Amino acid sequence: MGVRTWMSWIVVVPFAGWAVVRLSGFEPDWPWVPMVAYTPYAGFGAVLGVLLAVLLKRWAAGTVALVSVLALVPALLPRALTDGNPDAGGPVLRVLAANLLVGRAGTTELMALVTKLRPDVLTLQEFTPDAEERLVEAGLSKVLPYAVSRPLPGVGGSAVYARHPLTAGETINIGGFGQARAWLKHPGGARVEIVSVHPCAPKRIGRQPCWQSGLEALPRGGKALRVLAGDFNATLDHLPIRDLLAAGYRDAADVRGLGYLATWPQEGSQTNLPGVAIDHVLADSRMAVRRFEVLSLGRTDHRPVFAELRLP
Repeated sequence: MGVRTWMSWIVVVPFAGWAVVRLSGFEPDWPWVPMVAYTPYAGFGAVLGVLLAVLLKRWAAGTVALVSVLALVPALLPRALTDGNPDAGGPVLRVLAANLLVGRAGTTELMALVTKLRPDVLTLQEFTPDAEERLVEAGLSKVLPYAVSRPLPGVGGSAVYARHPLTAGETINIGGFGQARAWLKHPGGARVEIVSVHPCAPKRIGRQPCWQSGLEALPRGGKALRVLAGDFNATLDHLPIRDLLAAGYRDAADVRGLGYLATWPQEGSQTNLPGVAIDHVLADSRMAVRRFEVLSLGRTDHRPVFAELRLP
């Protein structure tokens, strides 16, 4: 086997294997769980494999590379295309979610986002007692007077703040990561459950039971209206997120054709990995998604996400 043949297969085979595992419905543990977040980059790599095989005139390798690309297209292309919306004629619900990086995120900047976007709901992750104190002093409770607040030292705290009355739900707490839940009573009459999502992050090595359990504990779609918003530590290529979408949700970024907008790591953070979309707003499939944005917030490694929804 010649050098050119070896070169083409060395480039093509990893991406072909990636496509097989991604589309298999099976999700191995480490190292796949951290790796699969980079599937969009793998799709680009598969395209480069096609070009290299054609350039080297290695048609067998080129055929495998082309099949890999075509196999990944149905999973990757829709994220860049807008979807239709259900005929939702209810009131608007604006949702803002932000990971505060152990409470360090800029209080003034976050308050500026709240003032500008006028969210009905704000979900916070890595919400510490110190961050709560600073936000209250900055006037958050005046703008969003209702709260289900579960601050904790470290990364496990979370909260739901709202413009409308809230009733506390049972917090999901797995591995020290709290995911606050609250029922919002909208003035339009709707009752919507809001979850501030933050499961454990996948480890760089080892099994991922805490991460998987934290995502599997999230409520499925159903009769009740729900919005899951926050740091999922997972992309649309992770099987637990795909299961959630199949259970009655739509990803707001995906609906608006903005599914490739990275939310982590934010530019300027100490992490040098390529950007991925792990912060989401998952809306009940009966809700219309009118708007989605990825924003900036200082002194945190995550970008906040904002969605404007219309209730049925």
